[in-house]
Amino acid sequence: MGPATKLLLLSITLHFLILISHAFAQSIIQISPHKIPDDGLYCDSWRFSVETNDAGIWTCIPSRCVKFVQDYMTGDRYSSDSDVVSGFGLDFIKTVNVSADGKDAWVFDIDETLLSNLPYYVVHGFGSEIFDEKSFDDWVDLAEAPALPASLNLYNELRQLGFKIFLLTGRSEFQRNATAKNLLFSGYSGWEKLFLRSHLDKGKPATVYKSEKRLELVNEGYRIHGSSGDQWSDLQGFAVAERSFKLPNPMYYIA
Repeated sequence: MGPATKLLLLSITLHFLILISHAFAQSIIQISPHKIPDDGLYCDSWRFSVETNDAGIWTCIPSRCVKFVQDYMTGDRYSSDSDVVSGFGLDFIKTVNVSADGKDAWVFDIDETLLSNLPYYVVHGFGSEIFDEKSFDDWVDLAEAPALPASLNLYNELRQLGFKIFLLTGRSEFQRNATAKNLLFSGYSGWEKLFLRSHLDKGKPATVYKSEKRLELVNEGYRIHGSSGDQWSDLQGFAVAERSFKLPNPMYYIA
């Protein structure tokens, strides 16, 4: 092959590579920087940012996302997402060698973790309204919140394997009887201890309050293998679990 032929082939190859590179770049970047996403696309991305804790502190869902959150919470995706998270929990507990000393522990939050307050939020805008403590307390007193099936399944499996289960909620001490009644009504039983906020915990950020309670367990010799909650404040802080499992909740945020 002569020099001229080689040069021609090289020129053709370079031209071909440039065309492919340009076409590939065009296939990746198709989004105009000035295009406003439709509500469904925006709200799905907003929910993703909430679940990954990128949204930071927020008080209400965006008004344009009310229908999206309603459809998510009442449709198949919410239950599917919960099933997947709890499924990872089930996979994890199979790797734990449960000791005979009774010190292998798991910590559960309650609201939107063990119990679903969806019946309450159906009539309160799915998180689009400012939280009203009085009306929510009235709902808690009814003790009618249903179990979240995925969590109930994980809970029962943990009990069968010999884990000690601790319930750590941001509810107040005066709600102990209603909370225990609701848990039993929904199929939960056999927990080791139920932590609620006392007057000494009033005003503490959830992350601090829950970390302090977990530290009490650690100081008593418990090994916290897992923790399940719908808020990052259920899971973060100090004295954290070996593995944490964040359940979905696009309706409200607790710091």
